[in-house]
Amino acid sequence: MRYIVVLLMWIVTPALAADRVSFEGQITQGGLVLGKAPSGTRVTFEDRVLRVSAEGRFVFGLGRDHGASATLAFVYPDGTRETRSFELRPRKFDIQRINGLPPAMVEPNAKDLERIKADNVAIGRARARDSAEALWGGEWIWPVTGRISGVYGSQRILNGKPRRPHFGVDVAMPTGTPIVAPADGIVSLAHPDLYFTGGTIILDHGHGVGSLYAHLSAVDVQEGQRVKRGETIGNIGATGRVTGAHLHWGMTWYAINIDPALVVPPMPQP
Repeated sequence: MRYIVVLLMWIVTPALAADRVSFEGQITQGGLVLGKAPSGTRVTFEDRVLRVSAEGRFVFGLGRDHGASATLAFVYPDGTRETRSFELRPRKFDIQRINGLPPAMVEPNAKDLERIKADNVAIGRARARDSAEALWGGEWIWPVTGRISGVYGSQRILNGKPRRPHFGVDVAMPTGTPIVAPADGIVSLAHPDLYFTGGTIILDHGHGVGSLYAHLSAVDVQEGQRVKRGETIGNIGATGRVTGAHLHWGMTWYAINIDPALVVPPMPQP
């Protein structure tokens, strides 16, 4: 993960060393930020007390529409306190128009709405996992390489009608192309056919960090299974609401949608 941190202000006891906490990641809308503090430190990000591993590692995410600054508070093992506020690097998001979708995929009927509701419950339950393992550490890799056909945060206009932003990265590749886990994780959802996302896998990477893989033609893992970075988990397809074969890769920190493209190196060129 790239090291890009913009520091706005520290409020800290003068005797404290400035390097007690380190950060990795991008302080920007959609960013996932990894931190390291002395073991036993209590860390609060805005209104949430964060999980901190025995080694002092923690993580937090910034949503697409997060405000201009973010604040963390630290209580160190010796009782000293520190507050750090960061200025976010603002982003501009694209507008993406997608036409030719079946009308039922844009305006579901009552029966389909019930199915969608059940799907959302299952996805929400999977994303609510809060395992104590910090599986999100280490270098992340792309689950598949190919042409990027959709980016995070873009405003979606489907069949001429505005819809919610696109919370993920789309990679267009042929049906059957294998995808791999970009980091270690535990399978929290493995479903062959959800209404919008078709064949769907969700991985739990610990501390509220999760990743989702949608529109799969094959789901090759089971719920509760542990996977390693680089392990094949399924195949690209054109299931659910799509106009062609591709992988939709989404990431969340609890209920906050973050940008997967910010946790990996640039897409390799063919």
